[in-house]
Amino acid sequence: MHKKLIVFILALLIGFGSWLFEQQDSATPVVSTDADLVLEFPSDRYPETAKHIQTAIEKGQSAVCTIDRKNASKHRDESLRGIPTKPGLDRDEWPMAMCKEGGKGADIAYISPSDNRGAGSWVANQLENYPDGTRVQMVVK
Repeated sequence: MHKKLIVFILALLIGFGSWLFEQQDSATPVVSTDADLVLEFPSDRYPETAKHIQTAIEKGQSAVCTIDRKNASKHRDESLRGIPTKPGLDRDEWPMAMCKEGGKGADIAYISPSDNRGAGSWVANQLENYPDGTRVQMVVK
């Protein structure tokens, strides 16, 4: 009798746990404990960049950017090496060149210059008062 009760309770708990898991909004990102701050990226303003960020993170790129402005040119050169230019498009990098995680192995997507440059300017403005070494989790909204 006790075994049946234990099995019933376990089944109930497993079922409840599954139900709870299904109730989570998959669009709600998990906030990393490795980040000093969370930056909500506006997908309505920069949809191509937002899509690239989401896709790159889904493919395994870091959602956390450690600000490293002094090495941005080096990271950009490393990430774009061997990636040909295309007329009328920019090569967007994720992680961004200004991130310690950027550089060789970054995910590259071709997007419109206005979206890419607008997004870059927006991010730079949001982070201008944060020093190198600040860990920022990018969350696409």
